[in-house]
Amino acid sequence: MEGGAAMTGKYRHGIDSKGRLAIPARLRDELGAVFYVTIGLEHSLMILTEAGFTSIVEKMRSLPMAEAQKLRFFFANALRCEPDKQGRILLPQELRNYAHLTENAVILGFGDKAEIWDADTYDKMEQNFLEAGSMDAVLSSLEL
Repeated sequence: MEGGAAMTGKYRHGIDSKGRLAIPARLRDELGAVFYVTIGLEHSLMILTEAGFTSIVEKMRSLPMAEAQKLRFFFANALRCEPDKQGRILLPQELRNYAHLTENAVILGFGDKAEIWDADTYDKMEQNFLEAGSMDAVLSSLEL
């Protein structure tokens, strides 16, 4: 992490007709001037610091070729980002399609990375998780 602190928080932003999404200033401070967006888990997009992305590249280089090839789509869809003066990045249509992003997104700080979710998808997932009492098990496992 560029600034050293864990990325946290939940932010809602619209995606404009050109596919631009504003990255919250608090997260930009932690991500740094250059960061990467690529496909993530469960049809989300992952935002990595430049150092975080470089770390994945280094890990990939140490893998046997058959294992490294499994990361081809991760790298093929990776986008190097430098936000404009308004803090916006342009998300290519392929990434928006993967994450089912249309008009509204939720951007989450998630420790050493951030995630971008379709707002409706995230809201349903969060509601189901909290209603199921899953947070109790997570917090108990951390001995909090």
